[in-house]
Amino acid sequence: MRASLLLAAGLLWLSFSPAAVAGEGPAAPAHGSALVGVDTAAEEAAIRAVIARMEAAWNRGDFRGYMEGFANPDVIFVSNGRFQKDWQGTLDHYVRDYGASADTRGKLHFYDIRIEMLAPDAAQLISRFRLSRPQKTLDGINTRLMRKRDGKWVIALNHVSATETP
Repeated sequence: MRASLLLAAGLLWLSFSPAAVAGEGPAAPAHGSALVGVDTAAEEAAIRAVIARMEAAWNRGDFRGYMEGFANPDVIFVSNGRFQKDWQGTLDHYVRDYGASADTRGKLHFYDIRIEMLAPDAAQLISRFRLSRPQKTLDGINTRLMRKRDGKWVIALNHVSATETP
């Protein structure tokens, strides 16, 4: 499992062009990279549906519902230069840091979602997000390795880079 995550992370890293490194966004998929026998439009729609359900769950204060989008128990979550422990550690982080009230939770919105299918059961997702709160709005980027497990898409690796604005 770890080996496949490392391989996928390596593929994710290799998929960036010099333009992406310069801040112009992720590289476009190479021509001819379509997966044979995979309905990529349907798979991308299924992944987008996962992200939409997560956003809706967060905005109603349902952190467990939000976490349904992550691999359980083995999600790898990186934020603020640190690894979260695992699925439960990530849930605990959200409840501790955002669960006190609707104001601390804020309103979450994912946008500029870009998906590239890597394999029938793997995709990279890069998106922007905004967490609007009365104090300390967060704007950032998520880089995610999505894996299809038991017929459903989940986030196996999540990296967040964000900045706060007063």
